[in-house]
Amino acid sequence: MKNFDDIFRVSKDKDASDIHFKVGNFVTMRIHGNLQKIEEFGILSILDTEELAKLVLKERQLKKFNDDLNIDAAYGVRGVGRFRMNFFYQRGTITVAARRIPSDIPSLKELNLPDIVGKIAAFSRGLIIVTGITGSGKSTTVASIIDLINHTSSKNIITIEDPIEYLFHDNKSIISQRQIGNDVLDFNAGLKAALRGDPDIIMIGEMRDRETIETALLAAETGHLVISTLHTLDAKETVNRIISAFPIENSYSMRHQIANVMQAIISQRLLKRSDIPGMIPALEILLSTEHIRECIMDQDKTGDITHVIELGHTEYGMQTFDQSIMELYRSKHISRDEAILNVSNLTDFELKLKGVTKGSNGRIERF
Repeated sequence: MKNFDDIFRVSKDKDASDIHFKVGNFVTMRIHGNLQKIEEFGILSILDTEELAKLVLKERQLKKFNDDLNIDAAYGVRGVGRFRMNFFYQRGTITVAARRIPSDIPSLKELNLPDIVGKIAAFSRGLIIVTGITGSGKSTTVASIIDLINHTSSKNIITIEDPIEYLFHDNKSIISQRQIGNDVLDFNAGLKAALRGDPDIIMIGEMRDRETIETALLAAETGHLVISTLHTLDAKETVNRIISAFPIENSYSMRHQIANVMQAIISQRLLKRSDIPGMIPALEILLSTEHIRECIMDQDKTGDITHVIELGHTEYGMQTFDQSIMELYRSKHISRDEAILNVSNLTDFELKLKGVTKGSNGRIERF
C-alpha cells in the first residue's frame, strides 16, 4: 500500500495544484498548469485507491459514496495543508482528484490581485460573486477576502462549504464554518439557518441551485453581505446564469432584484507566468454603477456589460479580461503568446499593442 501522506508532501514540494489517482497509472500531479507523472510511487492498484478512500472517508461518507458513486471530502496533512478531494468511479474502479489547499491563506497582494479587490472586501452589504472555471482560484480569492475582513473588521462571519477548505482562525471577527453533510444538510438549509445566527457576512461555497440563489439574494437584500462563487466565465454570463435559474415570467423582477443587490463580480482565469515559474490571475471586475445596473435590468443592454466595464476602468477601477491581460503583459508577467492565447478580442488587443485603439465612432485613434 502507498504512503499517501508522502505523496501529499511531494505535491507541496513540487508546488502542485492537483493530484490524480487512477488505477493502472502513476500518481499524476498538475504543476504550473501541466500534468506530470510521478513515477517514484509506482503504478496505482485497485487496492491503493480503495485504501485511499478508507483513509479519507468516514463510515457515513463511504456509505454515501457507495450509494451515489461520487463524493467530495477534505483531508489534512500536518505541515502540508488540506486537500479537497473528489472520489468517483472510472471503469468500475475508484479514481480520485485532489486539489491542494495551502495551510496559510495568501493575501490579496500575494495572489497578485488588484487593489480594487481590497476595496470590494470593505463592502458592508449586498452580493459579491467570484466566478471562473474549475481550478481558476475562486476559493482562494474568496478565502483571501474573508481573511482580510477577519483582520480589519469586527464582523460575525458564517461560511457554508462543501467541503470546508481553508481553515479560518478568529481575529477581529468571529468565523463559524459549517460543512455540508456534517453541520448542515445542504447549501440552502445552511443559508436559511445562517440567517438566524446574527451574521454580518455569509459566505456560500457555491450557488448551485435556484433555491440557494433565491435565499442568497434575499439575504443580500435584507442588509447582509453575501459572498459566493459560480462556475461562469465572466460578468455577463454570470448575470444571465442567475436570471436563467428562474422561470421566464419572473425575469423582469429578478433583473431588478439582482441590479439592486449586486455589488461586484470578480471573474478570473489563471495564466502561465513568463517571469518566474507559476501562474498568475487575469481578472475581469464589475462594480455596481448606475450604468451597470441599467444593463442588468434591461435585457437588451445586458450584452453591453463588457463594454461598460471597459469604459469604467479609469473612473471606477473596473477592468475587462483584455485590460487585465494587457497590464500583465506590459508588466512582463506573461509572454506575448500567452496574452494572445487568452484575450477575448485579438484584433483590438493587437491594435493596442501598436499604440492605437478604436474610438466610439469606429475610427482608429492613438491609444
